Amino acid sequence: MKLGEMQALKLVRFKDFGAYLGEDGGKDTVLLPKKDVPEGAQVGDMVRVFLYKDSEDRLISTTREPKVTLNHFAVLTVKEVTKIGAFLDWGLEKDLFLPYREMKGRVEPGDEILARLYIDKSGRLAASMRGIFKLLSHHAPYSKGDMVTGRVYEFGYEFGTFVAVDDQYDAMIPKFENTRHLRIGDVVDLRVTGVKEDGKLDVSMRKSAVEEIPEDAQKVLDLLASYAGVLPFSEKASPEVIFRETGMSKNAFKRAVGHLYKERKVTIDNGKIRLA
Repeated sequence: MKLGEMQALKLVRFKDFGAYLGEDGGKDTVLLPKKDVPEGAQVGDMVRVFLYKDSEDRLISTTREPKVTLNHFAVLTVKEVTKIGAFLDWGLEKDLFLPYREMKGRVEPGDEILARLYIDKSGRLAASMRGIFKLLSHHAPYSKGDMVTGRVYEFGYEFGTFVAVDDQYDAMIPKFENTRHLRIGDVVDLRVTGVKEDGKLDVSMRKSAVEEIPEDAQKVLDLLASYAGVLPFSEKASPEVIFRETGMSKNAFKRAVGHLYKERKVTIDNGKIRLA
């Protein structure tokens, strides 16, 4: 009998409070509560059940199919957050425990997050937000330029923000894009900017470069106004400085400045960018 998995077990005997199931030829049995015993079931029937542990740590079975099974992941809703962790709705009467050490960010009741099912050191089923990227598919049916939807599952600040496109395909928003307003579990509209050799998707919250120029140009004008008409840095500033000040990549900033220069809204003198 396999904890955390759906399986077919033989109905061995009935009791007033339910029925006992076991593997064909095996000696161990597990209780199937009366409310879950299929109508008309008889001794010898094979019953498809899920095995987990009840509140008293006893192995028990149910005919309900949970939203996630062992070593798989699913979108689960946070029901409660306590001092020891969070509890998730996974489709069974007993909520699934998510320890703080297995979280990859702050969660709140009502959040819908990606979590996988594992067996902890005490032999109980628990949830984890770690290791999701290993379970995601690298065979997305998308190409550069496609618009997709992705759910944030981890912030990898040195690399970018990790999202699961369609809750199943691995993708990443580059680190130079501002994702500080996002939280774990947020669903965002994205544009595919590239498909790597290993099948992973590069995605962006930004529109295409041509579509972004007018919006970025306005950001530069607003920033110029806040600095009394002269920026304290030039186009040659480091990407980190430009991103900190504008929220744009260096290339996007240079495109916006070039657009404003052509429209004669700014001047560039000895590297200084000024309002015209």
